[in-house]
Order: sequence, then structure tokens, then C-alpha cells
Amino acid sequence: MTSSKIQPSSEIGTAAPSSPQTPQEQHKEQQKQQHYDPSSWSNTFEALSTSAQFSVLVVGVFFFFGIHNLLQEAIMQLQDKKHGVMLGYTEVLGVVIFSYLERTYVARERGQVAPMSYYPLLTACLLGSSALSNIALNYINFPTKVVFRSSKLIPTMLIASVMHRKVFSSVEYTCAMGICVGLILFAAADWELAPTFHPIGLILVTLSVFSDAILPNAQERLFGMGASRLEVTLFTNVFALMFYTASTLLSGDMTAAFALVCQNQTLAFYYIVYITVAYLAISVHMNVVKRFGGVAAVLVATGRKGMTLTLSFLLFPKAFSWYYPIGALLVLGGLLVASLHKMRNRGVKERPRIKVHASDIEAPAGK
Repeated sequence: MTSSKIQPSSEIGTAAPSSPQTPQEQHKEQQKQQHYDPSSWSNTFEALSTSAQFSVLVVGVFFFFGIHNLLQEAIMQLQDKKHGVMLGYTEVLGVVIFSYLERTYVARERGQVAPMSYYPLLTACLLGSSALSNIALNYINFPTKVVFRSSKLIPTMLIASVMHRKVFSSVEYTCAMGICVGLILFAAADWELAPTFHPIGLILVTLSVFSDAILPNAQERLFGMGASRLEVTLFTNVFALMFYTASTLLSGDMTAAFALVCQNQTLAFYYIVYITVAYLAISVHMNVVKRFGGVAAVLVATGRKGMTLTLSFLLFPKAFSWYYPIGALLVLGGLLVASLHKMRNRGVKERPRIKVHASDIEAPAGK
């Protein structure tokens, strides 16, 4: 009877079991992992209570969006209300840089799922939403832009009524009417008081709102194919950045803005901060939606926009009319009531809409 020999572990392709670690070695290994783990800060955040997490995120939303929106107005003043398109360019540039870093080194995604042929429509919507709203700042006051950008309910209802023959509730029609009246009041105040006002600014910001209303539906097609948020964000903004670069070079906005940045260190500093804070604002907002749902996001977004309008009038003095606060209450109040009404009727937490730029980011909205 022959005895079979046991093959060494190296010959059968499996590693020999390692000796158990001592408690001291295990402690050192844990310390090493905590030191090099880039997501250790996330573990600290997760250890907080729910109320503490919400408080931190709300402070983050108000802080980052406050800086983002105030920088927009400050930059436009230093540029003598010219070259507003460069705000969109630098914002898209920042999203490209940080979404690439997050996708590559945090999510560790590679390649793509959605075909490139699906991105032109998405890129066109992003350009219409971002570029037109920033160019409008050449002709209208910043608070007017914020209020008009908050009126996405109107084109959303129009598109749904015309294309899908959808009938809305009386509450939604009432809110839409209040928003329209608020927009008229804001436009009337700008027409009377703003020295650089031109109706073309209202046309541009209105077209940007229509583009923003189409954007989520175009995104949903790519998400349905299995594309991730980071993939859609990165590739959409890469194509938008290519278009922005070519168009601003041809128009002369890039060279003129670059000359101003070289002459003014304050303006250069504002642009650097602006590039960074836009992506941070988007990320914090999406965390509110993901962790606490659409209702919380609506309340936070409405409060944040009210803060933005208040700070705009306090920090950048401009002619005042009672049409401004009345119009803002009608628009923001109508948006708040309509959003809460829709969410209550649905009775479920809505899926967050992925925004790919930070221009007055909206609360989640249903189809």
C-alpha cells in the first residue's frame, strides 16, 4: 500500500495559512488602515446622530451655496457685468476636474456604459441651462436670475400638458399662477430700477429654465442603461467644456476674462474658489436628498434661496422695491407648496435628480 504525498501549497496554487496576529500587531494594523483610509472621515460622519448629520449637511448647503452665489455676483461686479458666460465655463471646468477625481480614485469606475451618441442632447440641455443663465447676468440683476431659475415648475407643467396631456391639481395650478405673478413683479422692479436691465436677459434666463426642465428626462435615459451618476456627470461636462472652450475663444470672452484675471488678484482668487465650491455645493445637496428625502431637500433649498436673495441685497447694495420681496415670496412659496403637495400625493421618497452643475440647483421633482 503506497502512501500519497501531500503536495506543498506552492504546487497546488494555494497559500499556506499565515500565523495569527498578536493583539499588538492587530492594533498596529488597524491604526495603519485608519491612517491611510481616505474615507475615514466618512466613518466619523456616519457615527453622528441623525439630527447631527442633518444639521451638518444643512450648514454645508447654506455655506457652500451661499459662497457660490455670492461669488457669482462679486465676479460679475468686478467684470463690470460682462463676460458672464465665463461663470458657466469655470463651473463646468470644476465639475469635470472633481468628478474625474471622484470617479477614478473614490468610486474607482472605469470605462463607460452609455453610448456616446446619447450625450449630445444632454450636453445641449446643460449648455442651455448653464450658459444662458450666466449670460443673462449681463442684462439683469442677480436676484432676478435666482428667482427666475426657481420657476422650473412652469415649463415642467407646460411640457407635461402639451406632450403628455397631463392634468394637474388645482393646488398646482394655483402655485403656478402665484409663481407667474411673482416673476412679473420681479421683472417689473428690474425694468424700473436696474441700470443695465434689458429684456433679452429675461428671455435668456427663461430659455435656461426650459432647458433645465428637459435635462432630468434626458438623464433618465442614460441611467436606465446602467450608467452611474459620475459617468453621466463627467462625460456630459467634458463635452460641454469642449464647446465652452471653442465658443469663448471665438467670442473673445475667454481672452478678455483672462486679461482681467491677470490684472486683478482678487478676481483670480474668486475664480479659484468658485471652481472648487460649485462641486462641493452639488455634493452636499445630493447627500441631503439621499439621506433625508425630497421633503427635507425642498425645505432646505427654499430656505437657502431666501438666504441668497437676502444676502444679495445686504452685501451688494442696489435699488430697492417692495416688488422684490413680494415677488420672491410668491415664487419661493409657490415652489415650496407645489413640491410638498406633489410629494405628499406620491407618498414615497422620490429618487434624487442628478444635477450636473450648481446654477441655482433645484429640489427633486417628479416626472
